[in-house]
Amino acid sequence: MMREKEFVFLNGEFLPKDEAKISVFDRGFIFGDGIYEVVPVIFGKMVDKEEFWQRFTRSLEAIKLNFPYEKEEFEAILNELTAKNLLKEGGIYMQVTRGVASREFSFVKNLKPTIMAFVFECNVLKNEFEEGVSVISVPDLRWKRRDIKSISLLAQCYAKEQAVLAGAFEAFMIENGKVNEASSASAFIIKNKTLVTKPFSNAILPGIRRQNILKFAGELGLKIEQRAFSMQEVYEADEVFISAATLLLLSVVKADDRLINGGKVGEFVPKLRAKYVEKITAEAQG
Repeated sequence: MMREKEFVFLNGEFLPKDEAKISVFDRGFIFGDGIYEVVPVIFGKMVDKEEFWQRFTRSLEAIKLNFPYEKEEFEAILNELTAKNLLKEGGIYMQVTRGVASREFSFVKNLKPTIMAFVFECNVLKNEFEEGVSVISVPDLRWKRRDIKSISLLAQCYAKEQAVLAGAFEAFMIENGKVNEASSASAFIIKNKTLVTKPFSNAILPGIRRQNILKFAGELGLKIEQRAFSMQEVYEADEVFISAATLLLLSVVKADDRLINGGKVGEFVPKLRAKYVEKITAEAQG
């Protein structure tokens, strides 16, 4: 469970969360014209920092969004926010919108961007779902530039609500008969000691955990196939899992009410998760 902490960063100031305000004419509020990121925190330190920064800047550039901070300067702000909130384990959410303007559909130029960040507590290192989770399949209703980490998340919220109503943890979003990703996570299957995941494209968000997972899979002797897969392959997989910022990796043991691997967590997902915990622990303590 995510628990937001007291202080937020907004447009150059650290404020109590109840005092942080933005204009009703902010383009993030009016249009969803902005991007966001989430970075995990353990032992009071950000981890996966380089991977986060690469995706963050890529999203900013993709929608021509001005960002006034250099990498080291913004990292210092996030470190101060973490320290002010005495956060030891959880994550940092940050959001950048184009700023305040009259309601005009085109990208209004020369605006001062709105920059906000808050931190939250949650378990990162401990797997709260050791027995695995369930998913359902739903149509992928999103726009075509899913590689941009846009704050326009209504389609993902809709998919997640369908999962909640079905008593499931997540929703696998389907397009042209294939799984793109989950509503708020990347999706993977393992079959015959081969890890399968969809290759990077505009159809999916470039998950930060993913590039490390592929490396760890190779170290464990798994073959790698980057291709689309169907829900039938999900049902018949030896193992299925999802990955996200503060979940790291979670086993999926049921999909559309069909048990995967007899409803039991398989051999490789716990090993992959252990390698990821080892990676970020070393980063935080280094």
